[in-house]
Amino acid sequence: MSDFEKMRAQMKSGQGFIAALDQSGGSTPKALALYGVDASAYAGEDEMFAEIQKMRARIILSDDFTNAKVIGAILFEKTLSEEIDGKKVPEYLWSERGIVPFLKIDKGLEEQAAGVQVMKPIPDLPATLVAAKTQGIFGTKERSVVHEANAAGIEKVVENQFEVARVVIEAGLVPIIEPEVNIHSETKAEAEEMLKAALIQHIEKLGEGEDVMLKLTLPSTSGLYDEVADHPRVVRVVALSGGYSTDDACQLLAKNPKMIASFSRALTEGLQREMADESFNRSLGDNIDQIYRASLA
Repeated sequence: MSDFEKMRAQMKSGQGFIAALDQSGGSTPKALALYGVDASAYAGEDEMFAEIQKMRARIILSDDFTNAKVIGAILFEKTLSEEIDGKKVPEYLWSERGIVPFLKIDKGLEEQAAGVQVMKPIPDLPATLVAAKTQGIFGTKERSVVHEANAAGIEKVVENQFEVARVVIEAGLVPIIEPEVNIHSETKAEAEEMLKAALIQHIEKLGEGEDVMLKLTLPSTSGLYDEVADHPRVVRVVALSGGYSTDDACQLLAKNPKMIASFSRALTEGLQREMADESFNRSLGDNIDQIYRASLA
C-alpha cells in the first residue's frame, strides 16, 4: 500500500481529528496575540511568520501531538519550506508523527456579495499542487464564507468551491471543501439547509475516484450533514470551531457523531509562549484530549 493510500485510509476511518495549523497573513497576528506575542515583538511579515512557525513547531513536537489522537494537520504554504529536526514539516508529520499533511491553498476572500464571500483567484494553483504532492501533501483546504441564507449566493460559493476542487483532484490530491457558515448569522439554520442541498447536488456530479472532504460549521440542527458524510464520494466531514470556545465547540461536535473536529483556535486555547514546556504540553494535551473525545462521540 502506498503512502497516499495509507493516508486515505486514515482519513476515511481513523479515530481522531485534524489540527488546523494554517494561520495565514490575515489570521496570524491574532493567533500570536492569543499566544502572548504582541505585534511589538516582531518587525514585518518575515519575523511574524517566524514567530508563528516557532509556535507550530512547539505544538508538533509536543508528546500528545501524534496520530493516536491527531490524524491530520492543515498547513500554511510558507510552512512547506520550514523544517523540524532536519525534515520538511510535511515529511516530519507523516514519518515521525503518523499525521496526514494538508495544505491551505486559498488566498483569502472577495468582498461580500449576495450574502457570501467567495474565494479570491488562486494564482499558479497547478504549480502549487505539483510542488505540494512532491512534498507528500495528501490534500488541500480552501475556505469561503456564507453570511446569509441567500440561495443564489450559496450556490455561487459551492460552485466556486467545486471548480477549485476539480483542479485539486486532477493533480492527484484530495480537496477539503470549506464553505463556512458564519456562526453569528441571523439565518444560520436556514443557510445550512440551503448549503446542504447545494453540496449534495454538486457531490452527485463527481465521478468514480473524484473524492472530496468537507469542512463545515457545526450545524444548528444536529446530524444535518449525516447524509453528506455517508456519500461514497465523501472521504470525511470535519467541523470547524468557527469562533466557539473549546468547550462549546466540543459540546456541539459531540451531537454530530458523523463529523470529526478540524479546530484551530480551539486547539491552541490557553497556550502561552512564556509557559514552561511541561505546562505547555499539559495544556495542549488537555485540549487535544477534549477535542479527540468529542470527535469520537
